[in-house]
Amino acid sequence: MTPFFIAGRPATSDDAVEIRHPYDGRPVGTTSNATPEQVEAAVAAAAAVAPEAAALPAHARAAALDHVSARLKERADEVARLITAENGKPLKWSRGEVARAVSTFRWAAEEARRFSGTLQRLDTDAAATGRLAVVRRVPRGPVLGISPFNFPLNLVAHKVAPALAAGAPIVLKPAPATPLSALLLGEILAETDLPAGVWSIVPIPNDRAAALVADPRLPVVSFTGSGPVGWQIRDAVPRKHVTLELGGNAAVVVCEDYDDLDWAATRIATFSNYQAGQSCIAVQRVYVHQRHYDALAERVVAAVEAQRTGDPNDEQTDVGPLISEDAAKRVEAWVSEAVAAGAKLLTGGARDGASYAPTVLAAAPADAKVTAEEVFGPVLVLERVASDADGFAAVNASQYGLQAGVFTRRLDRAFEAQRVLEVGGVIVGDVPSYRADQMPYGGVKGSGIGREGLASAMADYTEERVMVLTGLQL
Repeated sequence: MTPFFIAGRPATSDDAVEIRHPYDGRPVGTTSNATPEQVEAAVAAAAAVAPEAAALPAHARAAALDHVSARLKERADEVARLITAENGKPLKWSRGEVARAVSTFRWAAEEARRFSGTLQRLDTDAAATGRLAVVRRVPRGPVLGISPFNFPLNLVAHKVAPALAAGAPIVLKPAPATPLSALLLGEILAETDLPAGVWSIVPIPNDRAAALVADPRLPVVSFTGSGPVGWQIRDAVPRKHVTLELGGNAAVVVCEDYDDLDWAATRIATFSNYQAGQSCIAVQRVYVHQRHYDALAERVVAAVEAQRTGDPNDEQTDVGPLISEDAAKRVEAWVSEAVAAGAKLLTGGARDGASYAPTVLAAAPADAKVTAEEVFGPVLVLERVASDADGFAAVNASQYGLQAGVFTRRLDRAFEAQRVLEVGGVIVGDVPSYRADQMPYGGVKGSGIGREGLASAMADYTEERVMVLTGLQL
């Protein structure tokens, strides 16, 4: 049985949990849920160690983070196969996730070394002559991190790494469907010299998470997952600092000036289907200028049909299963609903157990779930627009706003997109699915509040503290 970690030490319980492969249902590992007493021990240890964690020298924080990065790189193949086993994503994408986690911890180590604060002259007014403000950021307190199933390693890394870099203890609750990758990360963290209590990884069922969220000893909650759950968390603890990354229905605009339709079609097809569409920034809505619509639609369908589906353990597989058969059934129902309402099925539309064929729809109604909600499956919707402005307006006609992709070569159009699109990030010349782990990442509207990315998350986990020095000759 794979242990979990309470205050940095391995532990188990009698509440065993068997993890099965989404593709064929075979058992891939066993762990256990932490008991209420074990969860209490983790939280108490985080609260007790918080002053020591905040005072850790930069070199100690950075050394631990560098160690994790190096060990993940050394164990990359093992970790990738574990991700595929519990999550079902093809090995090619699992390998990419491990590489990103290596980078995430490396960036965290670098940010820990330069987490220094700022100086501000106050003698801009005569009354403050000789005064200087030293502004530093200090941890708000221990962090509760709640991570989802779709990136069971790297989204855990985006909770743990910035907390450690900022000197904040963290109690991590991994997704019940995919705890094993987080627990392997725990094995590596246990090799470091971090003080006991600085980190814990506590698998518990979702219905037991409310008590953790409400615990006053965890003043910061960082949640990645579904919108209804995220907003419920924020409403439940209005006095806590809550960051939410809640997904979206990511859109692409192919502008009138853009002429490399083969590149656009390949990127759209690939990133509507990577992770079986189970990514917050998977391509879902594609608005194409009428000048290019027919030619691009033909290319997109061909590129989608070229995606290889099947066993995710096969190195050649592009699209594996969804996380469960229920998830695939939901996608199937949404597509059927859209077709019944007038959408045209251009390819796909078939389910086999937990797998759903890469699917392209055209002219889906604006209020259909495949357009208005987050599909979280391998489905994209094509729509013809009369102008670039109409495409931008269609992107904004959504309750979500995480990232958008804009295919244009015009610099003015790129800046216009950044100005008018109501999203957290605009990717020019590519799909919205691009993310560098060090950049600010997050959304607006129903897509959440706060930002991931190491420096951004460290800012969320900390607050400014000012010291004013007096009687200086500046």
